[in-house]
Amino acid sequence: MKRAGAVSLLALICFAGGLISRRPKSQDILLNISYLLAMLLLISFVWTWINIRTIRLTRITRARRAQVGRSMEERFMIANTSPIPKLWLEVRDHSDLPAHRASHVVRGLRGKGRYLWRVNTVCLRRGRYQLGPITLTCSDPFGLFEMQRKVTPTSHIVVYPMTVDIARFALPVGILPGGDALRRRTHYITANAAGVRDYAPGDSFSRIHWRSTARRDQLIVKEFELDPLADIWIFPDMYRAVQCSAIDTEPREETPVEWPLRWPSPEKHRIDPSTEEYVVTIAASLAQHFLRRDRAIGMVTYGREREVIQADRGERQLTKILETLAVERGLGEVPIDHVLYAEVDQLPRGTTIILVTPSSGEPIVALARHLERRGVRTMVVLVDPATFNGGDSAEGVASLLRVAGTPTYVVRRDDDLGEALSQRPGPRHYFSAA
Repeated sequence: MKRAGAVSLLALICFAGGLISRRPKSQDILLNISYLLAMLLLISFVWTWINIRTIRLTRITRARRAQVGRSMEERFMIANTSPIPKLWLEVRDHSDLPAHRASHVVRGLRGKGRYLWRVNTVCLRRGRYQLGPITLTCSDPFGLFEMQRKVTPTSHIVVYPMTVDIARFALPVGILPGGDALRRRTHYITANAAGVRDYAPGDSFSRIHWRSTARRDQLIVKEFELDPLADIWIFPDMYRAVQCSAIDTEPREETPVEWPLRWPSPEKHRIDPSTEEYVVTIAASLAQHFLRRDRAIGMVTYGREREVIQADRGERQLTKILETLAVERGLGEVPIDHVLYAEVDQLPRGTTIILVTPSSGEPIVALARHLERRGVRTMVVLVDPATFNGGDSAEGVASLLRVAGTPTYVVRRDDDLGEALSQRPGPRHYFSAA
């Protein structure tokens, strides 16, 4: 616009000079120059106006779900719907996904032409992020006018927390009193058949009861009840006062994106040095570990608000847990011992609780004893706050918990989580390798 202003000023000066001049030749030259400059301004403005309105942008996001340490891919296509070529076009993306560099400059887009590019971004932090909006900017060949158009439609992407593979986790045996099956129907095939019913579309052929089918001359399927294994509940501690973070002065190495695309392993991604991220990653990894072994998992967390995911099995349950943990923040106002005292009355005897906390206070020991007296089996995963430049060491509390008979893991900063959670937590008179 500065150039357009200068040209406009020059045109006015030439026009005024032509009117003032008393020489016919000078008058004609100045007036012709002013008319030429005015025509240049008009053509440049119309050119830019048409160009900015004859652009069609298509944005394709490969998936609306990603995970920390994995790549997220987007494809963009710019189409010129007019026969007028575009010398350059700036596509500026306003997404808030960290390290997502989707902005691009398109040069020499011919009339009725298209331009495509692809962006691969390694997801660095969990959360829910907005993709877009996008601002398009173009100009005329002389650079006199520059116009913008905002493409407002946006979408969102959820980045799940990182998970690690756990070889084995020494879980206390959780058989319900008497070993009876739970009187609750399930669509999973278990060892406890509850009865038969008519076949419904979508039922697996492996559930067909052939004797009843032959006797009734129609398809009959078996119904099942849940196994007598107790549910497992995970309690990530999101209490604000116990969270701490270490200042990472070492430069982060960005994972290069190669073509053909190679997905980086999440285990090689470095977890942000904060107890909040370690608690979330451990909780997500434990949920994945047990759900892969067909155990019923539930989760309770008090972050910004109370979140309860009822115990269930399957991939859908893992998705629920990961989506909840993706947006959970360590901003809770309720200490973890108060959370357990409030929630334990809702849990049946024989339930196993896995407490993941950076708290190194002795109330955790009293809490574990209280839960044991109520018949709730307890395990504790302590994220050592001393290794994050905050709080006391967790070794003292871990020793007291082990003496009290509570299986306890201690995780430190930069530990290999898969290896740290696969070790035996300490002496205990009952364990099951899960």
